[in-house]
Amino acid sequence: MKWIALSLVIVASVAVIAALTPSTSGQTGQNAAPVWVTKIPDGYREWKWISSAHEEGSLNSIGAVLGNDVAIKAYREKTFPFPDGTIIAALHYRYTSSEENNQAFGRAQSFVPGPPTNVQFMVKDSKKYAATGGWGFADFNKDGTLGDDALMKTCFPCHRQENGQDLVFTRYAP
Repeated sequence: MKWIALSLVIVASVAVIAALTPSTSGQTGQNAAPVWVTKIPDGYREWKWISSAHEEGSLNSIGAVLGNDVAIKAYREKTFPFPDGTIIAALHYRYTSSEENNQAFGRAQSFVPGPPTNVQFMVKDSKKYAATGGWGFADFNKDGTLGDDALMKTCFPCHRQENGQDLVFTRYAP
């Protein structure tokens, strides 16, 4: 009888300890929400150019895609999946006609970046962001504040469609 009582005490103690011990990943379960990137990476405006992007429709956006040294090396060496430490930035602006350039050309044909709209980041950390394919996503408004949480929830589902290059749509344009 003593052994049964002692066994029950041990089992109950282990269950209480397991329930009270925080997960080492910081997430409570397999489907826990991913941790978004909440800080703008230092020095991103000094990174190298990867490519440009133009999105029409309601976005009416033109952007510069930049990468840190890890990203540039991976692009140049075609190292996919990208290594941890890769950071890609997308600086977005309104797509605006340049009246000054158009006067020089004699007709409307020139478009340039207008007012900034936002900046987005993809940060590769295969352990921290395992739930989102190894990538952390970020969206910051033009004033540097965090973007809309609802928008952030669309990043991974969209990027998950790009399996050919480790969830990254942008190709290197040397």
